[in-house]
Amino acid sequence: MEINQAIERAKSNDQKAFNFLLDTFWDYVYGFQLKRVKNENDAEDITIQTFSKAFDKIDTYKSDYNFKTWLITISKNIHIDLVRKQKNSISQNITIRDDENYQDILDDSPSPADKLISEQNLANLLRDIKKLKPHYQEVINLRYFQELSYKEISTEIDEPINNVKVKLLRAKKLLAEIIHSSPS
Repeated sequence: MEINQAIERAKSNDQKAFNFLLDTFWDYVYGFQLKRVKNENDAEDITIQTFSKAFDKIDTYKSDYNFKTWLITISKNIHIDLVRKQKNSISQNITIRDDENYQDILDDSPSPADKLISEQNLANLLRDIKKLKPHYQEVINLRYFQELSYKEISTEIDEPINNVKVKLLRAKKLLAEIIHSSPS
């Protein structure tokens, strides 16, 4: 399959085209982010977010631009947003009083009300996950509840790593749609 053909097929929601694009460009985007963040997990997370956003917005892609360049631009923007969020959360935790520099120690332990809300949210999330097709439920469970790596999931379900990545992307997208359409 040629890249332009895959892009056109992806615009029609062709899963094989998504797989092809992910297989073709994963290493490039991942390598780019790994050089920037110097952390494999962060690079992987940003790369997943990049493909997720790119696949969500594939209809906006214009063939005037190189697809690889388009992906890298999305990836850069995601990384910049994450850095900004981290800076904001760090600066909010540091205060200066009476000319003494110190960091407020926040009590992050959940209150009984927080625990109840978390349990309720978890119950709602589990209910929404059950609305997914079984193979999507399985990869969500393995990745987020059993905290397996992509390689471990690949071994567990006997599928290539890139299929696992695409399946997770798709599962997360479908789950987000279910959550947004569910009454609160």
